[in-house]
Amino acid sequence: MKTTKKLWLLACGLCCMHQANGQEIIRLNQVGVYPGQEKVVVLEGTSKKVSVKNSRGKKAGKVKVLRTARSPWSGKQRTVVSISGLTQAGDYTVTSGADKATLTVKPSALRDITAGSLKAFYYQRTAMPIEQRYAGQWNRPAGHMDNEVYIHPSAVSPGRPAGSVISSPWGWYDAGDYNKYIVNSAFSIGIMLCSYEQNKAYFDQLNADIPESQNQTADLLDEIMYNLKWMLTMQDPWDGGVYHKLTTPNFEGFVKPGDCHQKRYVVQKSVTASYDFAAVMAQAARVFKGNKDYPDFSAQAERAAMAAFKWAEENPTAFYNQDAMNKKFDPDVSTGTYGDGFAGDERFWAATELYIQTQDPYFLDIATKTAPQRFSLPTWGGLASLGTYEWMASSLGDKLNLTPQLMAYADSIVKTTATSCYQTPNGNSPRDFGWGCLAENFCASGVTLLYAYRHTGDAKYLTAAQQNVDYLLGRNPTGFCYVTGYGSKSPMHPHHRLSASDGIEAPVPGLLVGGPNPGQQDLGSGLKYPSKHPDESYLDEEPSYASNEIAINWNASLVAMLGWIDAESK
Repeated sequence: MKTTKKLWLLACGLCCMHQANGQEIIRLNQVGVYPGQEKVVVLEGTSKKVSVKNSRGKKAGKVKVLRTARSPWSGKQRTVVSISGLTQAGDYTVTSGADKATLTVKPSALRDITAGSLKAFYYQRTAMPIEQRYAGQWNRPAGHMDNEVYIHPSAVSPGRPAGSVISSPWGWYDAGDYNKYIVNSAFSIGIMLCSYEQNKAYFDQLNADIPESQNQTADLLDEIMYNLKWMLTMQDPWDGGVYHKLTTPNFEGFVKPGDCHQKRYVVQKSVTASYDFAAVMAQAARVFKGNKDYPDFSAQAERAAMAAFKWAEENPTAFYNQDAMNKKFDPDVSTGTYGDGFAGDERFWAATELYIQTQDPYFLDIATKTAPQRFSLPTWGGLASLGTYEWMASSLGDKLNLTPQLMAYADSIVKTTATSCYQTPNGNSPRDFGWGCLAENFCASGVTLLYAYRHTGDAKYLTAAQQNVDYLLGRNPTGFCYVTGYGSKSPMHPHHRLSASDGIEAPVPGLLVGGPNPGQQDLGSGLKYPSKHPDESYLDEEPSYASNEIAINWNASLVAMLGWIDAESK
């Protein structure tokens, strides 16, 4: 190991470890809350004895027990406590019995973790050295240059026979593995651009300390551009179709990028990848229009989007089915599938973005015919909500009247907070937990609540989004702040090849892990979870890909939510 856990904690300034005599009783946001934000802590058990002192050791704030709540799964009792009056910035010591915890109140409380969760994408970059001046101890040589990528037999077209070589550099490693996937990349960029367009002034000044930080473009957009450039290389110039992924036949071991030696391939063009590509290129064409650092991109992206959409319209059944592909072509591919047998939501999102970009009624007609009948949270396999977000925010108006769907969802979850165990709108149903739940439920719900807030101006929606953040950052049954490198108790062993292979005890910072997953699909790895209860089924061990992997789509949802809240909050 290059460093010790103790040194890492000191370096990160994580001085509020709330464990006393092995008893963790207090659950709270371990990163920081705003002066004007509600302050709630949760005590494990039924104790109602809580004291709060400021940095001078004097009593501060007013403590009020809101309720005692019982977990519907474990039967455990929790005491929900409100602390009012902490409007002055500072560190406050919360004590209950032998346990102590630090509650930090400050303006811009989420600024550092927003920048850190955005910078996590820099660590995921392929094909360039990750420099010490930006990455500190997590620096590494360039890996996966991808200037020698092979056309898989499933992906042939005139001019690109099987085994021919293309160059496909740039881009982000997708998750804990070393491959690159169009479907997930498009979703990741899409949700971050949605938040950017709602909060341009904020993101334009957010400094993530990346190589492009000194140019005229927002760091968020610079980071996104690094992946957009890769995505453009994934479009077949012959017909406009988009390869589903760039991958090795099998997942690499937990080794450094420079120690990976499998051939890399682009595989089958798919209808979902092509629609997703079309959507995000049209969206990016709008956002980057007139950008001085990337002057030619907007026009290029719009052309690429149109060609991809045309291909998808002509190939509506070209779904990515890895098992079927492997029966027909060699080599077999066993990496992530991002398989999806329905493309209506991708088509809706793409038609929406192309209509907003071009105002061509052809795309409005398709968007109208494919519009969702109810709101569902955005995920890589469920893209309709990204289209809903865009109609709500478009200067053209919500021509499809989708806003009531989103508002109905927001109102339904806000109502659950009053009886929840952790003062949160999410986390109160077993459906809120599963693979990637912290992003696909808590973060995605948070972004949706922020759209509701922007639409109505009603602060209850902003408060609800902040409550989901509190859950992610420590006010939860496990007591983990689920973002690496932040808080007093964060994951140390994510399922992440870069972190596992670099010889550094501390993981790459700023990464949101998947979170509690009662499915426990990784039990075959010999793992033993501490609990089967939905909200406690989390394991901070490297082999736990079901609960402890990281992924760009999860971090993208985190960035979108945290940045928006920080832009709004006082």
